[in-house]
Amino acid sequence: MSDVKNITSKILKDAEVERDSILAASEDEKNKIISKRVNSAKALEDEILSKAEQEGKSKKDRIISSAKLKVRNDKLAQKQSVIDDVFDEALNKLCTLSADELSNFIRRSILSMDIEGDENLVLNHEGLKVIGLEFMDSLNAELKDKGLKGEIRLLKKEGSFRGGFILEKNGIEINNTYEALISSLRDELEFEVAKVLFS
Repeated sequence: MSDVKNITSKILKDAEVERDSILAASEDEKNKIISKRVNSAKALEDEILSKAEQEGKSKKDRIISSAKLKVRNDKLAQKQSVIDDVFDEALNKLCTLSADELSNFIRRSILSMDIEGDENLVLNHEGLKVIGLEFMDSLNAELKDKGLKGEIRLLKKEGSFRGGFILEKNGIEINNTYEALISSLRDELEFEVAKVLFS
């Protein structure tokens, strides 16, 4: 019986040793898993923080860039508005030419054009008050002296423009309105005007 006790005792001791070994191995495995999970979580945390930092920096950069662009666009819009005002003022001054100045402008302009001399002259309301038959006879005589037909006719129909004139023949117009002149000169002069205003 003592042999049975000894065997039982040995089995129990072996079982305890085996149990302790299994528990120790389990504890090691548990610690490894926990350590691995903690390291993985730490790496994930670092990655998330890094991405958040990059996204935050990127968002900050975008906001700053957008703000700078808006300021630049606002400045450009203000400068453009000032330039528009300058050209509007030039147009307004042209529209207030005296009767003599308007007559001289029309005469000089027409005499310098490459025309046949039998076109129709279109004026606005103010122009029709200033230009009459005497002016037309004088202008046509000067055109004849240049070897042209000298048969320009003044149309009674008012043009819907602010100043200047239009020469028209067979549906083709030579637009010498102040608006058209300012518009054509604007492309050439806008840079110079900006330089004078903003330098």
